[in-house]
Amino acid sequence: MRLPEILRMAVGSLGVNKLRSFLTMSGITIGVFSVIGVMTAVSALRSSIESGLSFLGSNMFQFAKWPVNGGGGEGPQRRRFELRRDISLEEALRYQRLMEGVADVICLKVFNRDGIAQAVHGGRKSVPGITLGGTNEHFLAANQYDIALGRNFTPADIELGRPVALIGQDIANRLFPAENPLGKVFKVKERTYQVIGVFAAKGNSFGGSSDNIVMVPITRFLNDYGRERVTVNIATQAPSQAVYNETIEQGITALRIVRGLPPEDENDFELYSNDSLLGAFAKIADVVASGSFVISGIALLAAGVGIMNIMLVSVTERTKEIGIRKSIGARKRSILLQFLIEAVAISLAGGVLGIALGVAGGNGLAMMLNASAVFPWDWAFIGLLVCSGIGVGFGFYPAWKAAALDPIEALRFE
Repeated sequence: MRLPEILRMAVGSLGVNKLRSFLTMSGITIGVFSVIGVMTAVSALRSSIESGLSFLGSNMFQFAKWPVNGGGGEGPQRRRFELRRDISLEEALRYQRLMEGVADVICLKVFNRDGIAQAVHGGRKSVPGITLGGTNEHFLAANQYDIALGRNFTPADIELGRPVALIGQDIANRLFPAENPLGKVFKVKERTYQVIGVFAAKGNSFGGSSDNIVMVPITRFLNDYGRERVTVNIATQAPSQAVYNETIEQGITALRIVRGLPPEDENDFELYSNDSLLGAFAKIADVVASGSFVISGIALLAAGVGIMNIMLVSVTERTKEIGIRKSIGARKRSILLQFLIEAVAISLAGGVLGIALGVAGGNGLAMMLNASAVFPWDWAFIGLLVCSGIGVGFGFYPAWKAAALDPIEALRFE
C-alpha cells in the first residue's frame, strides 16, 4: 500500500470514533497546555520584568535594609531582617560624605510604607496606591528617569525641605488633564506640595506603571511622615565599569564604618545591583518552569497510557478487518504504519490544540500584566516533538500487535 492510502485509512479510522479520539487527545492537550501556557507567560513577562528590574542606572549598586525578595516570607529568616536597624538619614548623609571623590552619584531615597497613598487636586484624584517617596537631586541618574517638563530638585530643595514635588505622567494626566501642572499644588495624605517638574513617560513594567509616582525632597518626606520604621536606600554610581567592583568594596567599608560594625560582625544591610535583581527573577522563573514541567510530564504520561489503551481497544475491535486486509495481501509494515499514524495523529492533534490554548492563555495573562504578546516558537517545536514521541512510544505496541495478528485467526474472530 502506498503512503497516501495508508494516511487516508488512518484518518478515516479516527473519524469513525470522533468522541473517543477527542477524549483521548484531550489528555495530551492538557499536558501541552500547562507547559506552553506557563512558558509563554514567562517569555512574555521576561522582557517586561527585566526592563522593570533594571531600574538602577549604569554602574549602579544599592544598599538597603531588606533583600530583594523582601525577607523571604515568614519565619526566622524574615525575623533576622526585621531585627536589623533601619538605615537613618544621618547615616546615609555620613556615607555620602565618606564616598565623596569615590562615587559619581549617590542617591538617597525612601518610600511610603504606611497605607495607600493617593494624589488629589481639586475634585480630581489619582488612582490609589501611587508610589510616594522622598529622594535627593540624584534620583534621575540613579533610577533612569528624565524630566519632561520643569526642573529637577536642587541641593537647596533638599537642605531646606521645601514642599515641592516631581510627578509622573500618570499623575499629571489625571490631576491636570487640560493645564500646565508646573506651579500647581496638590495633596498627598493631607500634605500639600507644589509641582516643579514632571517625569518623562517611562511606561509599565510587571503589571505596574512607572509613571504613577510622586517624589518629594527626602528631608520633607521624613518631616511630613515621620522617621519611625523608615529606612533609607542608598544607590551609588561607580565612575566606570573598570572600577565598579572596587567602588562596591569601598562602599561596603564606608557603610560599615557609618553603622559602627566591628570587623568580626557580618553586614547588617543588603547589597544589590541590576544583575542581582535579574538573577533573583531568573531563579523564580526557573522554579515556575520546573513546576510546569513536572505537572505537564505527569499529564503527558497519563495521556500516553490512554493512547495505548485506546489503540489496544481499537486493535481488538478491528481484528477481523485486519485479517481481511492481510488475506488480500496487506503487509505487516503497512498495518504497523497505519496504527502508528493513528496514534501519532491523536497525539499531534492534542499537541497542536494544547499549544494554541497555551499561547492564548499565557499571552492573556501577560497582557493583563501589561506585557507584550509573544509566540514561543522554540517551546512549540519542542512540544510537537514530544507529542510525536509519545504517539510513537505508546502506539508502537498496539501497532505491532495488530501487525503480528495471524490472518486465519483474525478472520475467525467474532
